[in-house]
Amino acid sequence: MRRWIVALCIIAAVAACSNGTEPKVRSANPLADSADQVMFGVSTMITDQGLLRAKLQADTAYFFDGSTRIEARNEKTTFYTATGVENAVLTSQEGTYNSVRGTMQARKNVVVVTTDNKRLETSLLNYDQRNNLISSDSAFVLTQPTGIMRGIGFTSDPNMSNLHVKRVITGGGTFTLPGSGTSP
Repeated sequence: MRRWIVALCIIAAVAACSNGTEPKVRSANPLADSADQVMFGVSTMITDQGLLRAKLQADTAYFFDGSTRIEARNEKTTFYTATGVENAVLTSQEGTYNSVRGTMQARKNVVVVTTDNKRLETSLLNYDQRNNLISSDSAFVLTQPTGIMRGIGFTSDPNMSNLHVKRVITGGGTFTLPGSGTSP
């Protein structure tokens, strides 16, 4: 009889432990696990030979490679002219800034809005701080007071006053493209 009671207790314990539900495992953030440092509410100045080119802000920043590479989340970058006047603001869900190379790449829902009401939307944008240029090989939409242009690939200053488009898909309104005059 005693053996039956022990056997029933073992069966009940096994049944209770194997009710088909496993504990939920929370996925870890691989960036946070491997970063040299993690910071929240980050703001850093991007300069070139002492000249302020941009100010990068992010909700979260992961520092790598001796703090020379920053992986930013919910990024906002404000661009400045040579005289220190704000001329455009970039926002994106994520980005990478490399201080050794002087480059930044913004990814996912990238939007650049200039002080003269131009708005550029793309999925990926590169910034070269030494030449003060933004560029992309991705599809983009440029909206300005005179019309909307859709294209693939461009190079420009952050204010988009010197825009070189690689391929125009559609466009309405008037756009001034350097070297080509006015484009319909």
